[in-house]
Amino acid sequence: MEMRTVINYCRGMSSPSIAATGICFAYDGVDVLHEVDARVESGLLTAIVGANGSGKSTLVEILAGVRAPRAGTVDREGDLALVVQRVRVSETLPLTVREAVAMGTWRRRGRRRDARRVVDDALERVDLAAYARRSFHALSGGQRQRALIAQGIAQEADIMILDEPAAGLDADSRERVRDILAREAGRGRAIAWVTHDDADIARADRVVRLVEGRRVA
Repeated sequence: MEMRTVINYCRGMSSPSIAATGICFAYDGVDVLHEVDARVESGLLTAIVGANGSGKSTLVEILAGVRAPRAGTVDREGDLALVVQRVRVSETLPLTVREAVAMGTWRRRGRRRDARRVVDDALERVDLAAYARRSFHALSGGQRQRALIAQGIAQEADIMILDEPAAGLDADSRERVRDILAREAGRGRAIAWVTHDDADIARADRVVRLVEGRRVA
């Protein structure tokens, strides 16, 4: 039977979501994802979990549209922001926290005043308003990750996907990240994030658990 890949982008829908069905992906001809189904829905926190090498990051990249699956379908309703754990920014590049967050508004050409309001709001939501003029490079790991989340918020995307946003952070910082994501879900965003943390999993409304590239109960 011929398998097909379909990626559909829908706009103007009332409920942002991603529905992935039968997702397969291969590296060098060897499948690392095997017929995986996953849903990310408005107002819900979805945790994507599994051991290293289970296919989590590959699935996230497919959900975000960074990679195309070998087979299966991905339907997206709404704009999407992908928040990575680390960004490559030269330490010699002068960059304030506000400027880092403002990168999320670059598509808002010709709307400078509105973009300023969006950045201010995003900084408030992640409790970094007081750090707006501080160097991005001077932030702690937890603060830097919150700034990256604020950058995603500033995109005003309906869907946010985060690849291990709390990895390497202390317990207080991880809890802050959980609270921020829960608040964004409460605002109607569809939120999914890769995690290894049991507290993250307990906080999630839905869990996508992968074992050797297959979804398990």
